[in-house]
Amino acid sequence: MKKYRNLLFYVLTLVIFSGLIYYIIKQGTLIQEPDKVKQFTPGIEASTWQQFKDTYIHNLTHPLAILLLQIITIIIVARAFGYLCKMIRQPTVIGEIAAGIFLGPSFVQHYLPEVSAVLFPAQSLGNLQFLSQIGLILFMFVVGMELDLNVLKNKAKDAVVVSHASIIFPFTLGIALAYFLYRDFAPQNIKFISFALFTGIAMSITAFPVLARIVQERGLTQTKLGSIVITCAAADDITAWCILAAVIAIVKAGSVLSALYTILMAILYVILMLKLVQPFLKRMGDKYSEKETMIRPVVAVFFITLLLSAYTTEVIGIHALFGAFMAGVIMPANINFRRIFIDKVEDVALVLLLPLFFVFTGLRTQIGLLSGTHMWTACLAIIAVAVTGKFAGSALAARFVGQSWKESLSIGALMNTRGLMELIVLNIGYDLGVLTPEVFAMMVIMALATTFMTGPLLDTINRFFKDPKPPTEAALAENDAAQYNILVSFSNPQKGASLLKLANTFTSKTPDTSISALHLTPANELNQFKQAAYEQESFLPIRQEAEKLNISLKTLFKPSDYIDDEIANTANAGNYDLLLVGVGNSVFEGTLLGKILGFTNKIITPERLYDTLTGKEKLFDHSAFDERLKQIIRTTRIPVAVFVDKEPEEIKQVFVPIFSISDSFLLIYAQKLVYNSEANVIILDATGVIKQNPEFKATIAAIEQHHPGSISLHRDNKIEKEFLDRQDLMLISLDSWKQALETQSIWLSNTPSVLIIKP
Repeated sequence: MKKYRNLLFYVLTLVIFSGLIYYIIKQGTLIQEPDKVKQFTPGIEASTWQQFKDTYIHNLTHPLAILLLQIITIIIVARAFGYLCKMIRQPTVIGEIAAGIFLGPSFVQHYLPEVSAVLFPAQSLGNLQFLSQIGLILFMFVVGMELDLNVLKNKAKDAVVVSHASIIFPFTLGIALAYFLYRDFAPQNIKFISFALFTGIAMSITAFPVLARIVQERGLTQTKLGSIVITCAAADDITAWCILAAVIAIVKAGSVLSALYTILMAILYVILMLKLVQPFLKRMGDKYSEKETMIRPVVAVFFITLLLSAYTTEVIGIHALFGAFMAGVIMPANINFRRIFIDKVEDVALVLLLPLFFVFTGLRTQIGLLSGTHMWTACLAIIAVAVTGKFAGSALAARFVGQSWKESLSIGALMNTRGLMELIVLNIGYDLGVLTPEVFAMMVIMALATTFMTGPLLDTINRFFKDPKPPTEAALAENDAAQYNILVSFSNPQKGASLLKLANTFTSKTPDTSISALHLTPANELNQFKQAAYEQESFLPIRQEAEKLNISLKTLFKPSDYIDDEIANTANAGNYDLLLVGVGNSVFEGTLLGKILGFTNKIITPERLYDTLTGKEKLFDHSAFDERLKQIIRTTRIPVAVFVDKEPEEIKQVFVPIFSISDSFLLIYAQKLVYNSEANVIILDATGVIKQNPEFKATIAAIEQHHPGSISLHRDNKIEKEFLDRQDLMLISLDSWKQALETQSIWLSNTPSVLIIKP
């Protein structure tokens, strides 16, 4: 009765109020004045279709619609180029810069002018510029927060020498280069001092964020080299931005003397920030350093500090970006606070807004202007001076303070990384009119080239200066004395605990065994303040499970942009007997799209398309593994076990189907389960292989002799659902698993947890 009463109320409400609305509108049309209607609807006499078309075109060309389309296009293209760079082991920032150049006059505007006119009409660039500047302000705020001033204080002695040498060398060479470029390439009405100072600072910048990501990715964070180079880059950033602020003041004022007022105001601003604002923020940070206590009014205080700082430096005349950077530097040093706050800002700044800056830079970069030998000679000279000053200056200074040649050259290669920070300086110079479009294009090419060469330079240095035993391999080699070692690689901590529990069933009673847990995380998703906390959180469920099982567990953690390769390399480098991994969830799993496509773990990637064209594999195979897992299986030289977890309470009933003679290795794992977990194993002779092979029979008999009643032979080829329901785990070889999937065996839908093993 209640259901019908609610329905009646709903219908009556709709009818009564719809009638009222209709009556009011009808009465309103009687009082409208015809002249007013014509005045505000000039196209009223046009056809309905024409009205719709005009409205649609108006909506398409509305500034907001254009801006949204630009953002969508920029993010997609930037991600695509970043992915391509990642595939060739280059920082994604190179791809994002290249995406900006691709969308600018150097390619899209040149070859597809109609597309460029629709995407980036001239009147829309102002909106794009201001939005990209907001992104830069947030980014510089994050850069400032990622600088750990405590590290700078503790290791400042050597770092300051190397850092300042890596600035003064290229700065001097840059000013010398400006002497030769000024006559042909400087803008009109720009004094030599302005042009020279900007050329010098452009040669001196190091991209701290990109450098930090490279250090993380190469596993150098905890090493002496990583610590030194991060400290040098931090000192470099602070010094370079202070110099840049002074240079901007001089350029805007026109001379050094008239810029003194601006510089004095900037010094006063810095003192106020350090002595007045920072202590207040520290007290707030100490009080509100937990996620639960960081309420919106508290967050608002810190954002207002950021915006006021940026506004102050813009008004003073040393650019808003310096104020954003300074606001980040003075944020509370509490690691937990910085981690939480960086999380709030980083994704919006890096993913949504920062690519706009890359594309805006690309729209200014006209590589086509560099025509003729003279132009390209100047461009090559800029690159040569930049590399010589930064690389040689850093390396020689590092060698002077007592570093080895390998570490000195590595510091030089890393400090030579420019990336995004260089583009920020160049855009400031372009906006101030100090750099012509030609010089701007040359400098952008230099930023790309110096960032691109960092990885190959480090690889070359490592090739010529080989360590007798690299630290990462030494850590892995601790397992050498053990007789049976399992490496558990996990992405999700809860799944890691399940994998650890499974690993224990193979080793619980066997002496001289070890289990190591490996967790890798994308390097470009992890700032230095996240790393320690994230590592602790990732291993917490694993350690708790290890304590419960009384296992001595070794943990390995590393940020990496090449996770599948890193897992395989770790397994191959260590003395491991088995790599245990889990199956990841598919984005299509359980969806209508997944059912329509007929697969659950398949996303078409460039690698799959390439492998399909070259005949290596089918576009849609039946392994049910994602691309990362397939790559791990292909490149790992030790046995790999893939666990399809259906969360069994315990593993006591184990089912092992044998499809070919090559499946005989499964008996080794079956025997381990029998011995360590007292499991009951049922062997299925699916194709009569065991019946025809006496050695196979003898092996099963030997296991039965040592562990009576623990192993039996199932001779019925039919696998019933009731039988599978009684099993806790199925052991199957990779080849047999593929064969069962390809033949679409009905019993697969009823399987318990599955362990798929590649010998």
